[in-house]
Amino acid sequence: MEKELTELAAALRERLAIIADEESRRDPVQHTDRLREASERIERIEQRLPPTIDPQLRHFLQRRSYSKALELLAM
Repeated sequence: MEKELTELAAALRERLAIIADEESRRDPVQHTDRLREASERIERIEQRLPPTIDPQLRHFLQRRSYSKALELLAM
């Protein structure tokens, strides 16, 4: 499960970086595509996580509170 959590943290960081990327926003179609791909990656990783993961992490992921999920993983 450690591998999945590491991948999840990387995917969450990537999504946050895309959101913060001012240059990316200049092309709204590409920006939206990049965000969608990052979100889909997060969802695929989430599906591989066992049901025994931290309930708070599961809650953050289900609510799409990705910043909070990343903070929890960093603890």
